[in-house]
Amino acid sequence: MSICYIDSAVGRLALEADDDCVTGVRWASAGERAASSVTGAAKPSPVLKEAVRQLDRYFNRKLRRFELPLAARGTDYQKRVWAMMREIPFGETATYGGMAMALGSGPRAVGMACGRNPIPIIVPCHRVLGAGGKEGGFSGGRGLPTKRQLLAIEGVILL
Repeated sequence: MSICYIDSAVGRLALEADDDCVTGVRWASAGERAASSVTGAAKPSPVLKEAVRQLDRYFNRKLRRFELPLAARGTDYQKRVWAMMREIPFGETATYGGMAMALGSGPRAVGMACGRNPIPIIVPCHRVLGAGGKEGGFSGGRGLPTKRQLLAIEGVILL
C-alpha cells in the first residue's frame, strides 16, 4: 500500500492506493498531519500522483469527472451504491430515496453505504441528499459543513 497527503480546500487528505488502484481517500488525523510534514512522505505511486493531479483540478473547478482506477473494498450492495454515486453528474444531486428505488432497497441502506464510502470526493457521496433537498449526513471532514463546501465547489447551494 502506498499513501500520500495533500492539502485541499476541505482539509488535509490522505490518499491510499494498492498496486495501480486508488483504495481510499480520508481526512488525515492531527497526528498524521504533524508526522507527515515532519518526516515527509515516500514518493507517491503513479496512480496517487494522478489522483493528486485530478483532485487539484477538481478543487480548482477544472475537472468535472474523475478518471481513476478504483478498488473500493465493501459488500456487493455497497459497491452498487458507490457505482451509482459515480454516475451522478458534477453539479447535480440525487436522493437517498431515489437511489433506493433504483436499487430495490431502502433509503437508510443507501445512507449507510454512503457513510462507508472509502473513496469520498472521487466517489461523490456528497452529491446524495435527503428528501426535499435536505442535507442528510456526511461522515468526512467536518461533517455537513464539508458536504456543503464540496457541493458549493460544484455550484450547488443548499438552502
